[in-house]
Amino acid sequence: MCFVIALVAWALGSEFPVVGGPVFAILAGMLITVFIKDKSMLQAGITYSSKKILQYAVILLGFGMNLSTVLETKKKSLPIILSTITIALVIAYIMYRVLKMPSKISTLVGVGSCICGGSAIAATAPVIGADDEEIAQSISVIFLFNIIAALIFPTLGGILGLSNEGFGIFAGTAVNDTSSVTAAATAWDGIYGSNTLDTATVVKLTRTLAIIPITLVLAFVRVRKEKAASGESAGVKLSGIFPYFVLFFVLASVITTVAGTFGVPSDFFSPFKTLSKFLIVMAMAAIGLNTNIVKLIKTGGKPILAGFCCWVGITATSLLMQHVLGIW
Repeated sequence: MCFVIALVAWALGSEFPVVGGPVFAILAGMLITVFIKDKSMLQAGITYSSKKILQYAVILLGFGMNLSTVLETKKKSLPIILSTITIALVIAYIMYRVLKMPSKISTLVGVGSCICGGSAIAATAPVIGADDEEIAQSISVIFLFNIIAALIFPTLGGILGLSNEGFGIFAGTAVNDTSSVTAAATAWDGIYGSNTLDTATVVKLTRTLAIIPITLVLAFVRVRKEKAASGESAGVKLSGIFPYFVLFFVLASVITTVAGTFGVPSDFFSPFKTLSKFLIVMAMAAIGLNTNIVKLIKTGGKPILAGFCCWVGITATSLLMQHVLGIW
């Protein structure tokens, strides 16, 4: 069931890249589950897809990460990346406290906003123990602002007078998901005849590396809270918190990097990257099938507001830092 939904969603995502396959998959899953009275025969496959397939997708995502290319990112973009990540996490925490949001949703919205959208949510959700409805809500919020950013940022950049390099850095730091970064940068290149896509992509890949420390910190915090709640000792061993699928993600990145130094073309790993994207679509279909769309709509106001605040904060911080650093 998840595979079939993913095939259709993948095709639709290819036709409408601004929306993307994951959004089509999660919406299709939520609509289909309304008409299925008994999911008992499907539940084992749905659960496997939403948990294990999601982790396999994150692992394969590492084959799209050539660390040597990422490390070539100009130093002036790193302060912008760190600033946007920090501001998004701070805003997400403030919204969690002010709006009294569920902590897992605020965490997923914050991490998804500041790192790499659906991929970051996919990596973070198993670490913090988020359920499918929390993942669905967070994904929906992130992709809403992805679409808006991809549509309006090229025009906004032109109005503000950003240079080609400035817009590349802006798209790479202020747009959530890789597909939307690509869409925004491609639109800019089409308007101005430039080549900002390379800059935007490298900056985006650098942001993606933040998945590693953030998942470790969140795993540490979760285990400490669970031990405190049960009255156990607060000490935490690394072996007890490490999300091993993230380790395999790192290993995949290292393999890609080492292969590149020996002259293996990056296209060699393209099938793995494509499979990773398809598995994310398949996992989103499963998450949609496990989600109550009526409940999602009724409780969606606070997450959308939190996502909006994170999005505005990241956008403003990216532009402000460019101005301070003299890039804009």
